[in-house]
Amino acid sequence: MPRELHDHYFKMAKKEGYLARAAYKLIEINERRRVFRRGQNVLDFGSAPGSWLQVASKKVAPSGNVVGVDLSEVHHTFCDGNVTCLVDDVFTMKPDVALAELPSSAGQTRGFDVVLSDMAPKTTGDSAIDHHGSIHLCDAVLDHCYKLLIPGGTLVMKVFEGEASPDLMRRVRACFDHTKGFKPKASRSDSREMYIIASGYTNEPIAPQAQALPPIPKMPSGWGS
Repeated sequence: MPRELHDHYFKMAKKEGYLARAAYKLIEINERRRVFRRGQNVLDFGSAPGSWLQVASKKVAPSGNVVGVDLSEVHHTFCDGNVTCLVDDVFTMKPDVALAELPSSAGQTRGFDVVLSDMAPKTTGDSAIDHHGSIHLCDAVLDHCYKLLIPGGTLVMKVFEGEASPDLMRRVRACFDHTKGFKPKASRSDSREMYIIASGYTNEPIAPQAQALPPIPKMPSGWGS
């Protein structure tokens, strides 16, 4: 049967003012795992159109800060005034670009308490290609954690499940105290997406992949959420 695009969560997002139905995935993740606290600094990879920024900014306001990174501009005006949006690429971004958006705090290490990623590759219709594209994105986010995520910090990122998922989970478990896979109710039933929720970052350099990932043939440029 054709997928119902204007489903329950789509209608809720329209009614409640969220920019996309994906907001409810992060809301449920936070309800289950207590990701956010007031005053935290949050980095959101793949932030456009901005629904995860909306959720995070409310949870960490008034003293917390949220920085979004995406290949596309986010045009929404956030009412809490604590959101900065950058146009950049996760594969080439310099960590200092994101860190520069945080206020300086005397005597404190500047960094992010939470790193989020709802990124997905531009899908091709080939589940194997899309899966490995998703793994590449997750590996890029993990590589950034050493410079961006503070000790004890939390990571939430989406991955399309497949043959390389166990290696990715091993990489995450090697540098976080607690790691869990979770599929929110707002994820479509036919979707292969899963969210990795990892807390207690040990600030250790992330181990390289267990084996080189296969190249992604004819992968569309860029990435999207």
